[in-house]
Amino acid sequence: MKRLLLVTDAWSPQVNGVVRTMQEMRRHAIRQGIRVRVLHPGRFHTVPCPTEASLRLSTFPYRRMLAHFERFQPDAVHLATEGPLGLSARRLCLQKGRGFTTSFCTHFPEYLRERVGIPATWTWKGVHWFHRQASQVFAATRPLQRELEQQGFRNVALVPRGVDTSQFHPEAARYLPLANLPRDLPRPWFLSVGRIAQEKNLEAFLALDLPGSQLIVGDGPERVRLQEKYPQAHFLGPRHGNALAALYAASDVFVFPSLTDTFGLVMLEALASGTPVAAFPHQAPKAVLEGGNCAQMNVDLKKACLHALHMQAEHCLIHAQKMTWEKVGELFLQNLDWGSGKSFLPGHPSPDHAA
Repeated sequence: MKRLLLVTDAWSPQVNGVVRTMQEMRRHAIRQGIRVRVLHPGRFHTVPCPTEASLRLSTFPYRRMLAHFERFQPDAVHLATEGPLGLSARRLCLQKGRGFTTSFCTHFPEYLRERVGIPATWTWKGVHWFHRQASQVFAATRPLQRELEQQGFRNVALVPRGVDTSQFHPEAARYLPLANLPRDLPRPWFLSVGRIAQEKNLEAFLALDLPGSQLIVGDGPERVRLQEKYPQAHFLGPRHGNALAALYAASDVFVFPSLTDTFGLVMLEALASGTPVAAFPHQAPKAVLEGGNCAQMNVDLKKACLHALHMQAEHCLIHAQKMTWEKVGELFLQNLDWGSGKSFLPGHPSPDHAA
């Protein structure tokens, strides 16, 4: 039986595209008869992230990481994130002469520029260093693939994201009572789902003068400030499962204001629910939405929101059905580095190429 090791600094109870993608890749691999182990912060000692206490960072994970590698003896190793666990796993792979693959899931240069003001050119150097010795770097869209290649990345493979149409579909609106909404919310409903953080550009949506109601699902460091500044919006907190699916299906427009996401899995979930999307004409929305007649993209987000009200649900469904997790899972498995290099045997270190 083949063994796959997934290493990620983002995992449940976090709710984001990285977590959802790795969970789906794990499920798909298991269905294909592959034994999978996920090394996530819950398996290590952690401390709160300085900029966001709800996120946990692993501290000094190398020894425990090595023990997991030696016990599991993976045939393939995939690093989903560039955090402490990803760094430790990268170091181990290079020490032992093992091939590995990585995912470029977050535009860290833009993220850190928005969050703490670090110039993007500085961060690109660190990101390139992390990924440069991977057998393949997985990019979720063709524009991102081209961008990484222009930044000097080698061996960039297109591995997009998918959507579970058995969970997200128009009929899920029947579960709306589970969402615990305020009574008699005026229509139309403009919904946004995701982490409430500065880099998500949520304020560009909240500042709009729109008819009906603005619904915000999620949590994060900006929630209290934005809730106080925009009392007209309805901050519903995190929603999961049927309650989340119901909100997607019952809303009139899904609004995606982010300018830093590499994909935006939530857009696919909205489309699978029959809900059109309004977004800025940025890289991720253009890659996910173009050609589907299921969204409106405009530098004027208010115009995009109002025009999206007239989009047809059936066009949304047709576009979403092109991107299933089964198709994505096959691409993911095909592009992994299966068995190149040496095994993780104790007492037989290779030269440390990570220095």
